[in-house]
Amino acid sequence: MYVNDPVADMLTMTYAECVDVPSSKMKLALARILKDEGYIKNFRMITDPDKPYAEIRIYLSYGNSRERVIQGLRRISKPGRRIYVKSDKLPVVMGGLGLAILSTSKGLKTSAEANKLGLGGEVLCYVW
Repeated sequence: MYVNDPVADMLTMTYAECVDVPSSKMKLALARILKDEGYIKNFRMITDPDKPYAEIRIYLSYGNSRERVIQGLRRISKPGRRIYVKSDKLPVVMGGLGLAILSTSKGLKTSAEANKLGLGGEVLCYVW
């Protein structure tokens, strides 16, 4: 299976209860941030001896009337066009109600964490 943008494939989750995506360090860090911020219930690594790669099983969060907690997301930096910001120009999503995820020199961070550490980096996506 040839994939141009595996992070975008991970972010396009369906309405299912759980989603399996091929594992990578970046996807694992992205899942950890989404869990810490309350956008997903949980995640775990799954290894299958029949498959040559491990997978991450992501359990999605839903509200009381089955509405998704993740109302929207937008991939900002793409393989064909990388978007970088300095520490003084960090993005604010939905007036502070959303989340911007950046790839920094210290790993994946939210814009709030990057602001505290004084870091800039590549803007991966917005989640709200």
